[in-house]
Amino acid sequence: MTKPKLAVYWAASCGGCDIAILDIEDKILDVANFFDLAFWPCIADFKYADVEAMPDKSITLTLFNGAIRSDENFHIAKLLRQKSVVLCAFGSCASDGCIPGLANFYDKQSIMEYAYIKSPSTDNPNGVMPQPKTKVPEGEITIPYLWNTVRTLPQVVDVDYIIPGCPPQSNQIAAVVEAVIDILSNSKPLPPKGTVLGATDKSCCDECKRERNIKKITKFVRPFEIIPDPNLCLMEQGMVCLGPATRSGCGAKCVSANVPCRGCYGKPINIHDQGAKMVSALASVIDSTDPEEIEQIIGQIVDPAGTFYRFSLPDSILRRAQV
Repeated sequence: MTKPKLAVYWAASCGGCDIAILDIEDKILDVANFFDLAFWPCIADFKYADVEAMPDKSITLTLFNGAIRSDENFHIAKLLRQKSVVLCAFGSCASDGCIPGLANFYDKQSIMEYAYIKSPSTDNPNGVMPQPKTKVPEGEITIPYLWNTVRTLPQVVDVDYIIPGCPPQSNQIAAVVEAVIDILSNSKPLPPKGTVLGATDKSCCDECKRERNIKKITKFVRPFEIIPDPNLCLMEQGMVCLGPATRSGCGAKCVSANVPCRGCYGKPINIHDQGAKMVSALASVIDSTDPEEIEQIIGQIVDPAGTFYRFSLPDSILRRAQV
């Protein structure tokens, strides 16, 4: 029998999701034995034309990581949706926008000007800017056209499932892979469309083993400023920990290592906006009723917007018009 086909693609992201797949260790052999690899340009010489020539729905499963911020990303997202039976938003960049999505605090023009002209590390006295099309003696060179707004994968194509994380934890990836192989091998029904795989409906705080004494905060500190008590809630020690506003599933690994949760698993179920939930959580523990003092305490948080929306800005209520 013909093996099911697997595709993996890397759009606007760091590449960590591809590494995380390989990080499932010997279970990658189960993947290789069960699937035919149809497309994974990160690890082998696949061409877009190879995918374009495939029949529609000939790819059984696509793990798509990365946000959508160029015409190339958009083209491949549409192409893989057309060719795939199941399309998963794999990792935070695809599902929520993640770090690339922080570009939405600015516009394309200001980003390009800083990167190519104004940055202290840039040596470009003539102010040369990259162009989507450039004529050369040999013909025309084209590069992807950068969008003004970073979008999530579900904002541009229909997505079947989400696997969260930056990157998804290797044990969760292995569990999802095993479940998919079992479903396909035994003709079991797929989970309901829209299911978040490799996570739970609770918050990171529910996985955290630290003690919470409902203490009130009078000062916020950054992680390098204190040596935290390994047993006490980091929030109660003045660190901005996004555990209350983050979906569980990672095993609270960062928090266990004295590193505050950054929010990479996205918002828990029934939470509409991760940043707004975090603001609410902080408001409940600040030890003051005086507006000026509250403002002074909140002012100690460095880059609150970038902190609260580090992984979810394009999918938040702060998203700008999709231009």
